[in-house]
Amino acid sequence: MKLYRYSVIVLIILLLTACQPTPAPTLPAPTSTPAPTPTVTVLPSPTPTLGPCPDGVTTLLLWHTYTGAQWDVIEGMIETYNATNDACIRLEYAYVEGVGRALARAIPAGDGPDLVAWEGAQIGAAALAGTLAPLDAYLGSDFMEDTFVLPAARGMMWDGHVWGLPETMSGIALVYNRAMLPDEDLPDPDDFADLLAKATDFHDANNHLHYLCSPGLSTEVDATYAAPVYLGFGMPGVVGEDGRLYLDTQAALAAGEWIAAFSRVSPVEASAEQCREMMRNGEVAAWWTGPESMAGLTEDGVYHDIAPLGRPLVETRAWMLTANAVERGNAEAAVAAMTWWTSQAVLTERVLRTGEIPANAAALANRDVQSDYVISGFGEALSRGVPVPNTPYADAVWGPLGDATAAIWSGAQTPAEALAAAQAAATAAIAEMK
Repeated sequence: MKLYRYSVIVLIILLLTACQPTPAPTLPAPTSTPAPTPTVTVLPSPTPTLGPCPDGVTTLLLWHTYTGAQWDVIEGMIETYNATNDACIRLEYAYVEGVGRALARAIPAGDGPDLVAWEGAQIGAAALAGTLAPLDAYLGSDFMEDTFVLPAARGMMWDGHVWGLPETMSGIALVYNRAMLPDEDLPDPDDFADLLAKATDFHDANNHLHYLCSPGLSTEVDATYAAPVYLGFGMPGVVGEDGRLYLDTQAALAAGEWIAAFSRVSPVEASAEQCREMMRNGEVAAWWTGPESMAGLTEDGVYHDIAPLGRPLVETRAWMLTANAVERGNAEAAVAAMTWWTSQAVLTERVLRTGEIPANAAALANRDVQSDYVISGFGEALSRGVPVPNTPYADAVWGPLGDATAAIWSGAQTPAEALAAAQAAATAAIAEMK
């Protein structure tokens, strides 16, 4: 009996012991040495290679003036082309300052590039110098107007020939503060009388605040900004490629009279910096400016949008064929590279990464491109514009036109007097150039 009781007690003790928690193991104190990082072997991505080229690879040299982030995008796209195109073409490239002077030296010696990325305004002078070659023989008759926005296509024409394929456009549009200017108060883009009436009503109803700030019409006169007014009144151009002038036309006089009237409801002084400040402070409802101003307005917190106005001058950048490419037998390959570079697919990819305005009409109409309000807004405005004259005689007009506009704005001369003086000065300058 005693043995039984003892056994029971022992059993109870064992059961109670088994129910106690197991003590946690003692961990070593942490040290300052981190655990080793696992080694990851990164395999190289497969590099695309140029397809079979039984006749060899044609190497072309491109001279350009691209810089900064824009060039980073462009260089990457060119290198992808070099690795993957089925035309067996390789593009080499070099940044060149003073392209016109460099071409004039290099082309006669046979040391120039095959292609040059340049401003369309340089076409006339370069063609006259013999450094460029026309593209007509390599393009269909309707290719330019079927492919590119009309002002950009026309900006490539000189002396009845095509001299380049346009890549991008730039120019001005009406940028307005949506908090101050509802859409119903926007002017008819083709009716400057409507613009003047709306600006006058706004000025009178808002304690002399201003409807529009334009650096091209005030003391900081830039004729490329003033020209859209003259063109909007029907002046056929700034200057013809043969040097013909239009400052003595009724359209130019009507524009001058409008400028005189508009000055009375506009800021007296309006540099680009002053226009931005007035937009930021709510002292002006709109600014006639280019895409370069958009980042500043966003930074300033101005709730803005873009609308067309008048017939802006459209500046283009283009790839052009040089005389050396023809002499080397590289012309067809060069045109193939130009056609690739200005195609819908390539320009769509480019502008979505750079924010530029594409000259290719299908790229501009692309849904993703149109979703960018800067590209779509300026694209619409520039599609209504006139190409910057590519004749060398244009340099004779900008100064006199700017002086005339300043004199009209300030009241120093009547529109008729100022424009007559500009016509005479530009005519004399052109005579010296011929």
